[in-house]
Amino acid sequence: MTGSLNPLIVQSDLTVLLEVASPQAPAARAALARFAELEKSPEHIHTYRITPLSLWNAASAGLSPGDVAATLTGFAKYPVPSLVLSEVHDQMSRYGRLRIVRDFDTGALALTSHEFALLEEVGRDRTVAALLGERLDGNRFALRLGDRGAVKQALIHLGWPASDEAGYTDGEALDIELTCELRGYQGEAVAAWWADGTALGGNGVLVLPCGAGKTVIGISALSHVRAHTLIIVTSISAARQWITELLDKSDLDPGLVGEYSGESKQIRPITVATYQILTWAGSDTAEEADVFLRHPHLALFDQHQWGLVVYDEVHLLPAPVFRATARIQAIRRLGLTATLVREDGKQADVFSLIGPKRFDAPWRELEAQGWIAPASCTEVRVAMAAERRMDYAVSSPAERYRIAATAPEKLAVAERLCDRHPDEQILVIGQYLDQLRQFAQRVGAPIITGQTAQRIRDERFAAFRRGEIHTLVVSKVANFAIDLPEASVAIQLSGTFGSRQEEAQRLGRLLRPKMDGRQAHFYTIVTGETVDQRFAANRQRFLTEQGYGYAIVDADEV
Repeated sequence: MTGSLNPLIVQSDLTVLLEVASPQAPAARAALARFAELEKSPEHIHTYRITPLSLWNAASAGLSPGDVAATLTGFAKYPVPSLVLSEVHDQMSRYGRLRIVRDFDTGALALTSHEFALLEEVGRDRTVAALLGERLDGNRFALRLGDRGAVKQALIHLGWPASDEAGYTDGEALDIELTCELRGYQGEAVAAWWADGTALGGNGVLVLPCGAGKTVIGISALSHVRAHTLIIVTSISAARQWITELLDKSDLDPGLVGEYSGESKQIRPITVATYQILTWAGSDTAEEADVFLRHPHLALFDQHQWGLVVYDEVHLLPAPVFRATARIQAIRRLGLTATLVREDGKQADVFSLIGPKRFDAPWRELEAQGWIAPASCTEVRVAMAAERRMDYAVSSPAERYRIAATAPEKLAVAERLCDRHPDEQILVIGQYLDQLRQFAQRVGAPIITGQTAQRIRDERFAAFRRGEIHTLVVSKVANFAIDLPEASVAIQLSGTFGSRQEEAQRLGRLLRPKMDGRQAHFYTIVTGETVDQRFAANRQRFLTEQGYGYAIVDADEV
């Protein structure tokens, strides 16, 4: 039923506008989040988009086209365009008409469908045909165990997402109990992923902001699976944080947890490995087809009877790990991330190889509940010196960003911002190492880059956590999975072109709640009227879509 007090405006381009001030907005938001992607969430009107992927996610979670239609029509201010309802029905009805099943007597897999013509259609696609075995009967193709993920990937690209009902190997058993209490949303996230341990559960992605406790959620998943687990993380520092949390928040004996990295090669019942070591190339032979031969440490996937693989910062999955993941579909999989945004648009690959998005917690909603710190975001614009402006004008497009992003004028502004927050823990972050070294020398602050030895990194991060270091200069090595709970100010000198996920991660360094409840401050220093300003606008897009406003001030105002 439509009505003037209803909060949704459903448009024929499959966007849905939500009026935040409506009394029904909270209920509409909760229902809408099950099948639509939040694109923008500024103060008054939030914009959602219904996509094939969001509808397949909904179908995999058990929603029907009727459930989606009921939400749209029940909360709509105006009549819902018939085109939208037709698209919802069409896309959701595609999910599960192709199924991957297992003969549990023989262990053999098959791709099957009740629709002979559909099976014939996809079987004639060149990519899919190369992955299928013999025709078993009228409605089944044999499927090799190692091609389970690749087939799902290929079918996604054809617009026919398969329901994977082949189940999992149990892995080697491990007794583990969680020793802390989950927050409400953390418990909901784990329950959505586990799905009572059914064949359709135990795989998928959980999306929560930095500081919301994704590590604890991962440990809770381990306690549900109760089997040997491989955890893949972005750095040695992140690996050691996971190990610390595992020992602190579960009853695991330290001897059961190992680190597999460039510095240590321990394979234990719980093994925490880095993406870097797994993607290290042992062969330069370009024609080497087998991903495990080109990247020998990926054999770790096959060397143990894992019951679960956890992918931290899953949106960063590098190509070799993507391909290895296609090979290990018989293992339960959990992806954790603050944002599924991928600049290469490969979110559908995450869906097919890790599993559908099972839970998504809005950043500002958790902030309102006090689970993450409130934050203000400010863009400070500096003017480029006249002599540098000419160098910029005559440079190649590729060189212009470096010139603009490393404008010397930024350093004085960053120093003034540090002076504005004398009693707070400050991170100064950037892309260009020369720029970072100049600033570190200017203010006498320690610096951490990819060239910094791991021992020194650990010492400096630890000193920052203890409050012995108040300003720390960091390169992109600190973008991910670094726990610095009392960091309350970040100053971004330069970024990775227009990367939205990087912007989200950098703000995320500040979002752990502060002991005194104070607000976090995120500053981006931008060279005005240059490509630096354009890229900054794109980076900021993700955060403004999450509801964070960006104040823009002139450098003279700080």
